[in-house]
Amino acid sequence: MAIDLIIDKRIHDLGGGFKVGRVLPFRARRMVGPYVFFDHMGPMMLAPGIPRNLDVRPHPHIGLSTVTYLYSGAMTHRDSLGSNIEIRPGEVNWMTAGKGITHSERFERARLEGANMHGIQAWVALPNEAEEVDPSFAHHAGDDLPTWSDAGVQGRLIAGEIDGLRAGVQVHSPQFYQHLEMVSNARHTVSAQYSERAVYVASGSIQIADQSLAAGRMAVLKPGQAVDLRARENATVMVLGGEPVGERFLLWNFVSSSKARLAEAAEDWRQQRMKLPVGDDMEFIPLPDSAAPPLKT
Repeated sequence: MAIDLIIDKRIHDLGGGFKVGRVLPFRARRMVGPYVFFDHMGPMMLAPGIPRNLDVRPHPHIGLSTVTYLYSGAMTHRDSLGSNIEIRPGEVNWMTAGKGITHSERFERARLEGANMHGIQAWVALPNEAEEVDPSFAHHAGDDLPTWSDAGVQGRLIAGEIDGLRAGVQVHSPQFYQHLEMVSNARHTVSAQYSERAVYVASGSIQIADQSLAAGRMAVLKPGQAVDLRARENATVMVLGGEPVGERFLLWNFVSSSKARLAEAAEDWRQQRMKLPVGDDMEFIPLPDSAAPPLKT
């Protein structure tokens, strides 16, 4: 068997009615390589004039990089470094939180024009030596994201390197992240280059060995062997993975190898010691009650 585990997305409300399909973390599989969080956004039709409570208000992160990638729609990103940019389909927003950053994500274009919001947001845990780096943000419009076309497969490498290709995104540990558009009966081989790999179907369905994988499902692959994917119909597929960075703990929007560091970050946010995004500092997401008790190591 090529598949070790199948994970179904679970519906989660980000607040204000914008719902996502959460895949990682999962009780039986917390991470795939350094990928510690994986949310499928939409597809969701947003009408002109949508209320601001659908936006993701300013909130903090530590110890990770966030990766935003859209199939359709647009989002406006602002952060505490002063970044202010709209991301569109095929582009990548890569924000490294390190020792601490705050940001917001707003549906400003949809509020004006309407939009079909559809995309993926993932978190990549930083390795121990990079957990406390200075925060940074990079927008990649696509020129340094390698693309290819082969027998019914249109591919884009979003981050990392695989199959002789390397994306321009600065990563901190060995990993890869691909977007595939596959027509019916097209095939793609996931190489055995990394010890941990997973395949997520965003739309359509595919076949892995004798297992069918429908939209909204992630297959965690067994290590050590190349795995063939076949599209059962037109399909949008994400392939990701890398090498493990070690155990990570999560508290709300914080990721760390240290529970004490999570408690420190939570207290910093509770006491409003973290700078809010430049130009978007009039509201924020308060620390949830469930994250309030300090953690013990």
